[in-house]
Amino acid sequence: MYHHSAIAPHPAAGSAAGVLDPVPADVRDAILFQRCTWCGTAMYHRLLCPVCQGSDLRTERSEGVGTVRHSTIVHRNTPAARNVSLIEMAEGFVVRGRVMGPPIGIHSGDRVRLSTAKDPVRGEPVFQLVDEPYRAWT
Repeated sequence: MYHHSAIAPHPAAGSAAGVLDPVPADVRDAILFQRCTWCGTAMYHRLLCPVCQGSDLRTERSEGVGTVRHSTIVHRNTPAARNVSLIEMAEGFVVRGRVMGPPIGIHSGDRVRLSTAKDPVRGEPVFQLVDEPYRAWT
């Protein structure tokens, strides 16, 4: 088991290695993402910027609000159907996660908010719908 030494240098905040560092309690139930200091592109769990290939990334905390860009229903390797969604967060990055609710009731364009940071089984973020869908009446 590896233990940090008091003498050993620790990576600077916002470094690419910062993704694996222990998370403080106040941001434990939040989504952390990286932003490139060169071009300002927001990304989720990357080592290099996909736009400029820069490695100088700073870690930021997301507000947890986003929009469903794509949702699909998965029946494989699970006793019940579940959804897998791509969520475009307000900060500009896309994250894969699960939206609570009936899988058939989740559509592209629905607004969502972070419910819990991670699904305990799959390790994906879990979201809930901000507006209840009333599509049957429209």
